Amino acid sequence: MTEYWVISAPGDKTCQQTWDTLNNATKSGNLSVNYKFPIPDLKVGTLDQLVGLSDDLGKLDTFVEGVTRKVAQYLGEVLEDQRDKLHENLMANNSDLPTYLTRFQWDMAKYPIKQSLRNIADIISKQVGQIDADLKVKSSAYNALKGNLHNLEKKQTGSLLTRNLADLVKKEHFILDSEYLTTLLVIVPKSMFNDWNANYEKITDMIVPRSTQLVHQDNDYGLFTVTLFKKVADEFKLHARERKFVVREFAYNEADLLAGKNEITKLVTDKKKQFGPLVRWLKVNFSECFCAWIHVKALRVFVESVLRYGLPVNFQAVVMVPARKSMKKLRDLLNQLYAHLDHSAHAHSAAAPDSVELAGLGFGQSEYFPYVFYKINIDMIEKSSA
Repeated sequence: MTEYWVISAPGDKTCQQTWDTLNNATKSGNLSVNYKFPIPDLKVGTLDQLVGLSDDLGKLDTFVEGVTRKVAQYLGEVLEDQRDKLHENLMANNSDLPTYLTRFQWDMAKYPIKQSLRNIADIISKQVGQIDADLKVKSSAYNALKGNLHNLEKKQTGSLLTRNLADLVKKEHFILDSEYLTTLLVIVPKSMFNDWNANYEKITDMIVPRSTQLVHQDNDYGLFTVTLFKKVADEFKLHARERKFVVREFAYNEADLLAGKNEITKLVTDKKKQFGPLVRWLKVNFSECFCAWIHVKALRVFVESVLRYGLPVNFQAVVMVPARKSMKKLRDLLNQLYAHLDHSAHAHSAAAPDSVELAGLGFGQSEYFPYVFYKINIDMIEKSSA
């Protein structure tokens, strides 16, 4: 799993110096690959506003990530047999996810920087909230369609005791339009075929001799017809059940049978019609959600950096891709580079080196570092849908 760390550190004389110092320090041991994470000059507002916004952005981060995962997961479900193509369908602004993150550019059109930080957060919240609401409606409608189709298809297969018999029987199997006679369909266990053939005429009176016919059989049962007088039909059903022969309720009606087949055809057609537009909607709105999520991360880095490092705004934000086997070394290096920013964090990091797992979620002292830090797991977005 590729893990991305988004950090910020205060500018030295210039932000470029901060970047060079970090880059040179991590390059020597091949500890990480680093990319600048450019955040524009946003409106700072007051200290009280920043403190309040910091908490709200944490909640917004969790919400937007959750919706992003939901959209990705549902796209995987909709793709069904093409699920292996999910990865190539999860794009952000026409780029793959790592490229979007490591080449991040603030979207000035969607999130104008002349707006206050609170307004930008509200824009994102409303945008993603609408996607979440629309997803519920679209997924509910498509799932209902899929469920109806699955139930009908299930009835075309399975045990003769439960499956739809319409596609197994033909008109010639039945006595139709008779005032006195009717044809019943009986399910007989395979082990009892001989018993049925020898004794079905004796189950009640008024059974037409030699009227039985084996129409279909599966691994466990056979489907037989039997013709008898209508007035003994109920008695026959009762006594047949006593002998472990099951009479299935079935009336041969060509119009109804055709309607049933047409219903399946219609549902299959409807599903195909909805599939393309739904996949397109999910792809577009996954991109919208993912891009919004990274903008929330940028907002959090900005707000936290101003709160920690003060004014004027002077910090360098960086996306780091840590080498998998060197994460502890990288964490130690960062603590050495930035321990002077907060002495209590230096002591704490030595005491609890494993606390990085939940870092960046903003909860509890155990996730605190002397520099601004957030973690992004892009692979988890993709795997949540696999």
